[in-house]
Amino acid sequence: MKPREIKSGIFWVGAVDWDRRLFDALIPLPDGTSYNAYLVKGSEKTALIDSVDPTMSAVLFDHLASLNLDTIDYIIANHAEQDHSGTLPQLLEKYPGAKLVCTPKCKEFLVELLAIPEDRVNTVNDRDTLSLGNRTLEFIYAPWVHWPETMLTYLREEKILFPCDLFGSHLATSDLFLSDEGKGFESAKRYYAEIMMPFHTNIEKHLERLKEYQIDIIAPSHGPLYDKPEFILKAYRSWVFDKPRNIVVLPYISMHGTTRRMVDYLVGALAANGVTVKQFDLTSVDLGKLAMSLVDAGTIVLGAPTMLTGPHPVVAYAAFLANALRPKAKFASIIGSYGWGGRTVEQLTSALSSLKVELLTPVYCKGLPREADFKALDNLAAAIAQKHKENGFT
Repeated sequence: MKPREIKSGIFWVGAVDWDRRLFDALIPLPDGTSYNAYLVKGSEKTALIDSVDPTMSAVLFDHLASLNLDTIDYIIANHAEQDHSGTLPQLLEKYPGAKLVCTPKCKEFLVELLAIPEDRVNTVNDRDTLSLGNRTLEFIYAPWVHWPETMLTYLREEKILFPCDLFGSHLATSDLFLSDEGKGFESAKRYYAEIMMPFHTNIEKHLERLKEYQIDIIAPSHGPLYDKPEFILKAYRSWVFDKPRNIVVLPYISMHGTTRRMVDYLVGALAANGVTVKQFDLTSVDLGKLAMSLVDAGTIVLGAPTMLTGPHPVVAYAAFLANALRPKAKFASIIGSYGWGGRTVEQLTSALSSLKVELLTPVYCKGLPREADFKALDNLAAAIAQKHKENGFT
């Protein structure tokens, strides 16, 4: 692909990674991703906003060479994570006159992570501006979106927001702007769930700040651009501000069929009470889909057999993941069975300690579930439905 002109003198010069299938050795990438970098030419100066993953550095340099640049005056580093910053050492070598521009915290990270020379870095304060002549860049601090050093860059004259990871999506596409809203929504929600959701309280504040800006285009660092920015802004407002929905997320493992029997019964009981259930067999789950389901969930129920004296390790991992992602769910419970004893309920409860949830009475039985256990599952389903109704989850 060649550089793509967004507006006169403003170019996408990034790289599309069609084949990458894992991010951070953890996050599935079923649709690949992109590393978006942007070149902004002013009447006096030229700025490069963000760079690309080091594996794609040759693509970035080919794009820059095709634009016949004499020089780059500024390289804006919105974020120090290596998929954005990893090519900076090569860029600074290629363009010895360029100044790197970032937050003070980002400077610390770049020096530590990439050995960037300190004298090549200019730091900026929140709301500082940088003139390119007829164009003005404004820098907006956005700490903990999703690292502590992050900032957004706003091109005032064209009303373009370059928000780095915020509003991004792991989606490889040949389209510059989002064309398939269904696919775009799913990819952006997956990205939000896996990367942004733990910081939703911080994002609340930044969404409020962005109301001060007129935004015609959002140009994130992953995925397609938005020339109808209200699409992604509306989605984020829903994910961040809306109440949880009348949904139970139920990840489980069943080694010999007993816990599965309890899961099947509870799903039926919840459905009879008007509650939607999203059930995940953890032996074959796409972790991205599990994370997406947590965005809207009102309640999390873990289905866990006891293994030795504690929960099955895969369920323990799911609990750890939910605890790390910090969804808006308000309630949680645990169901399953044991053979001779153990501390499964206590350990899983402890694993959810970062979530602000009310623990509803677990249903944990010895051996096969009996009439009293099925009655307890009926009571749990009714309690969940009542809690959702009382809290206005729809």
